[in-house]
Amino acid sequence: MRHDSVTCGLHGCLLDEPLIRWRCVAQGELHRSSLPALMAAMATGLVRDFPGLRPHQRHPWHAFLTQLAAIALHRADRTEAWTDPDDWRRGLLALTPGDPDGSAWCLVAPPERPAVLQAPVPGERVADWKNVLRAADELDMLVTSKNHDLKGARARCAEADDWLFALVSLQTQAGSLGAGNYGISRMNGGFASRSGVGVAARGAWGHRWLADTQRLLAQREQIVDDQGYAAEHGHALLWLLPWDGTTSLDMASVDPFYIEVCRRVRLSSAHGRFLAHTTGSKVARLAAKERNGITGDAWTPVETVEGKALTVSAAGFDYKLMSELLTGGRFAHGAAWRLDGWPAETALEVVAQATVRGQGKTEGYHERRVPVSPKLRQLLAGPQRVAVAEMAKQRIVAIAAVRKLVWSAISLLFANGDADARNDGISDRASRFARPFEAQEDERFFIDLALEAEAEEGIRPQERLRWLLGLVDRAETVLVNAFTAGPCSGMQRYKARSAALSRFHGALRGAKPVLPDLAHHYAQLRAAAGAQPEGERS
Repeated sequence: MRHDSVTCGLHGCLLDEPLIRWRCVAQGELHRSSLPALMAAMATGLVRDFPGLRPHQRHPWHAFLTQLAAIALHRADRTEAWTDPDDWRRGLLALTPGDPDGSAWCLVAPPERPAVLQAPVPGERVADWKNVLRAADELDMLVTSKNHDLKGARARCAEADDWLFALVSLQTQAGSLGAGNYGISRMNGGFASRSGVGVAARGAWGHRWLADTQRLLAQREQIVDDQGYAAEHGHALLWLLPWDGTTSLDMASVDPFYIEVCRRVRLSSAHGRFLAHTTGSKVARLAAKERNGITGDAWTPVETVEGKALTVSAAGFDYKLMSELLTGGRFAHGAAWRLDGWPAETALEVVAQATVRGQGKTEGYHERRVPVSPKLRQLLAGPQRVAVAEMAKQRIVAIAAVRKLVWSAISLLFANGDADARNDGISDRASRFARPFEAQEDERFFIDLALEAEAEEGIRPQERLRWLLGLVDRAETVLVNAFTAGPCSGMQRYKARSAALSRFHGALRGAKPVLPDLAHHYAQLRAAAGAQPEGERS
């Protein structure tokens, strides 16, 4: 493509052009709005979702809109969101006094001027940057080199908001990717992940945005004190500052709600389509390495003992991690975590989102939502949280013990009932067949936990016993389902199945049971049966 065919004037202004697609709560009809009109619609509860938003972009987009609203409202000395698009336009434009023509809110602007989420590069010839991207998803932060699960460079006919969402995703949640490609400040290292964990009312997108914006404003002074940020007039929109890739900003100079840019990128347009030019940097944009991701971010849990931001593993938000987040004392939560102060009957849920990365790869997008009833919310917000945490811990231990037992029984099945014949191949195969047990317990964990936690004090032991009995029944079903993959010849089949079932039930009822509480229940049943007159026994 000829460089003289590329346009770098002002183009794609978010303040005035209806570039962002969203759907309405009432009927789901599609709308297109400018950024100010969108924020007014969210403030009045009209916005259901964004059809152009990809799953891994959900949290970065939510965080971007929330931080932007909190910055604008604070600078305007307001605590309530505007409901008029003109007010939002004035509030946003006031954040960029050096660019009264709206350059800083355009997708395309001259290189020496800021464009949205693109730092100025005065004196540089962007056309000489070697990396040119012609699809919006090429710009995004996902690493899809093998091109298997998610194809890369598909969005070659992307709309303006596709490029906007890709910019937000790249600049606010990307990690390190080779020399010159530094990651964001809000995570613990270049191969970590930016978490999005909070409590929200179940409902439309705008409801959560409005609640989180209010929480940020309420916690602003505390975040400034804890993190040492600039109380007033700190750098808030970091794309306004020129960046040649050789200097880092001190964290003390930024606003507590700062919106960062971690990469040097500039958009341009050619023949009616956008394209992106990118290049590397010598240093990270923010000097935050020693913080280990602790930035006062509203949605990032902090491991208090180790002093670092949560890094989600490839397992995602499994029941063990979610139990810690919901009931444990391992993590300190950000401003978006609030269980108290809601109307009594508000239906809440814990929202947990993260795109997990490894070294040179992406290990999946993970999202989990756990409903929190009014009664459970009351327990978790008060001194009963410790008791609920203990219930969760006991259940995690029980699931681990039964999972190990299921694996052991299936291993014996695949070894044709011969305990000495097990090898690595049998062990790996048994692991595959045992995996559905833990997966199904993960899926139902918090539903079952809530039944025990919300029960009256005297009923809780019965509720726990009911769960243990169900746990064992579900485990035995997984074992029996593995019979089809065991030996098929008559003699070997009966020997293997009998040995597997004997190991399973023996471990539940033997001298050293894997679940002592359940073994005690079985013993009571046997004793009660033995105490019956002979004629009354079934």
